[in-house]
Amino acid sequence: MTRAEARRQIAERFRLADLDEPKREASLLVAAACGSRLVDLIAEPDAPLSPAAAAKLEAFTERREGGEPLSRILGRREFWSLEFAISPDVLDPRPDTETIVEAALRALRERRREQLRVLDLGVGSGALLCALLSEFSSASAVGVDRSDAAAQVARANIAALGLAARAAVHVGDWADGLDGPFDLIVSNPPYIRSADIAELAPEVRQHDPRLALDGGADGLAAYRALAPQIARLLAPEGWFFLEVGAGQAEEVKTIAAKAGLGETETFRDLANVERVVGGRAPRR
Repeated sequence: MTRAEARRQIAERFRLADLDEPKREASLLVAAACGSRLVDLIAEPDAPLSPAAAAKLEAFTERREGGEPLSRILGRREFWSLEFAISPDVLDPRPDTETIVEAALRALRERRREQLRVLDLGVGSGALLCALLSEFSSASAVGVDRSDAAAQVARANIAALGLAARAAVHVGDWADGLDGPFDLIVSNPPYIRSADIAELAPEVRQHDPRLALDGGADGLAAYRALAPQIARLLAPEGWFFLEVGAGQAEEVKTIAAKAGLGETETFRDLANVERVVGGRAPRR
């Protein structure tokens, strides 16, 4: 079987499985199975598929037909035009979280060349931290995660993107033991209600780590822990941005206000959902 024939067959299987982009996903999996680039498939469509590549491609295809996300099969995900390795130990970074980067760029647009200090609480794969460092060229950053395995993934991604000189990743419980001030604090904490996790889509429920999903009985436990620490660590002219679940923005703003954080506002994602709560340093 040639690469082109394999692409056509896999695309048809994906079409029958009602996947959204059967041709694109088939091409990506054929390239991954062959250990080549997409451009190589176009340049050499009649190259034969080796037995090893064919076996790997069939395994990939069955996993995808079973509902496993393409990013999990490939072990990588694009975020903010950067590529990140992911593992079962980290949340699969999604476009909604890019709303935090957009909000931070808007709020700190006059300070993009300053030596800002950035803190990412719940760093996961490092996608958010790296995206911010790619935009704030003189900034340095600290990432924290409760999971040692997640921290290792973040460190590897930071190094792969050439950002290791400007970033450090620690294992810990949110900001415990950290000293400020930080000019920008961001987090995509767990915000799904514990009782709702069983109802999540299979690609989330079965493949994202529960530690990154479970926000407690009402989904707000992480925000109650984060708000006082953000108030303690944020620089006088600093900003914070927190991703929130649909319908949680007003409650998270109330939690932030009770911690003394000021001037909170919300930012909507591409689906027009209030996805991020942002705000300023504590009122003095």
